[in-house]
Amino acid sequence: MRKLALAAAFVLAAPMASAQDVTIKLGTLAPNGSTWHELIKEMGERWAEVSGGRVKLRIYAGGTQGSEGDMVRKMAVGQLQAAAITNVGMHDVVKEPQALSAPGVITSEAEFAAVFPKVEPQLDKMIRAKGYVPLHWSQVGFIRIFCTKAYRTPAEMGDAKMFAWDGDPASVDAFKAAGFQPVVISSTDVVPSLQTGMINCISNVPLYMLTARLFERANHMVDLPWGYLIGGTLMRKDAWERIPADLRPKLLAIARELGARQDADVRKLNDDAVVAMKKQGLDVVKVDPAPWRAAAEKSWTVVRGKVVSAPFFDEVIRERDAFRSQAAKRR
Repeated sequence: MRKLALAAAFVLAAPMASAQDVTIKLGTLAPNGSTWHELIKEMGERWAEVSGGRVKLRIYAGGTQGSEGDMVRKMAVGQLQAAAITNVGMHDVVKEPQALSAPGVITSEAEFAAVFPKVEPQLDKMIRAKGYVPLHWSQVGFIRIFCTKAYRTPAEMGDAKMFAWDGDPASVDAFKAAGFQPVVISSTDVVPSLQTGMINCISNVPLYMLTARLFERANHMVDLPWGYLIGGTLMRKDAWERIPADLRPKLLAIARELGARQDADVRKLNDDAVVAMKKQGLDVVKVDPAPWRAAAEKSWTVVRGKVVSAPFFDEVIRERDAFRSQAAKRR
């Protein structure tokens, strides 16, 4: 009888134990072995450790789950529970992060550090209202324009075929407003499109261009920041709430610690990427910044009020200008 009782106890306990186990499927475009991928892997390892193996992170890197838009759609139907994406992919969740990444809005790391904390609570609230939990935000870095030939002015870019993210109408309209010719394709089709000439320019951060080896074809870089790319890791709220309540603060702390570490490293990593690409043949094209900044600001009319609410966009500009004013007084 005692053996039967023990056996019954184990049978009853098994479902209770498995009910506490949560597997999170997370997608990202970050290439395998990249800095971003390694940080996500570390997050998964530390989550498993602190949870005693009850929370497992299964990572699908390198765009194996499709474009960022595809990953957001897969989260919506539960095929993925989380995604580490840029503000481009967040477009289908909340559009407001694009205010920070609009061309020419943020022009220094110090500006971002001053502006983002002021608007972060609003962004978190918007994301939660859509049924997601923002595990952390991250700085991806300054976007540069890489092309298969040297362009020195925006006027010369009239014949450039610029890659525009599928599912991101804001970037399409912004490029048009700036005077460029966007070509909409999936991010997973960039390499063959460069090979066939369907596109000949890409805007992205140097570290990604190096890691994905895209600079080998788009080997002329305009030496001017075009915009500031941010990202974050989002998880479905229902998946987050399946994790035992006592574990959530610990997992969130780990995610934010690793996000902060990435932010601390990102500038050096992007600078180092430019150095590495130059050694492998990258042509850094020196330009007069004035016409490029004027072209960038033309895109604001597309973003403000049409993609991002005018009050939010105005708040970003107001906080940025306040920082600039204070910085000028300190000089």
